[in-house]
Amino acid sequence: MNVHRREDGTTTFVGEHATLEIRRPCPGVLLVTISGNDVGEFGSAPLLEVTADAKRGPLHLFIDARRGHTASMDVSHEWAAWMKEHRNALESISMLTGSKFIQLTASFVRSFADLGDKMRIYTSADAFDEELATTIRRG
Repeated sequence: MNVHRREDGTTTFVGEHATLEIRRPCPGVLLVTISGNDVGEFGSAPLLEVTADAKRGPLHLFIDARRGHTASMDVSHEWAAWMKEHRNALESISMLTGSKFIQLTASFVRSFADLGDKMRIYTSADAFDEELATTIRRG
């Protein structure tokens, strides 16, 4: 795995099967973009990165998985456990799914972490992008 950190605060994890990018478009907004098959090759590194943001205060978490194909059960469980542990620091979670498998995984995460209405699952990229843009404008 390779990790790239840019001056604008963007961190990108590049593995053999997937790429995961964490961007901070404005304070309190975090955009995680996943492409490929997340089989756990990043370990806990992305969650450690996101935890630092969650500790700074209320966070709107956006997860763009439109180019994500699959995520292992271990990876899904780790994210769900993290969201459950940090749900008080999360104002909202918006997730765009790119496949039926990722949509089912997102539903599992929402249920396991007991997020209810705090987590919205999108299948429309336009609706997700509009929600992200609106949240950034309010930021």
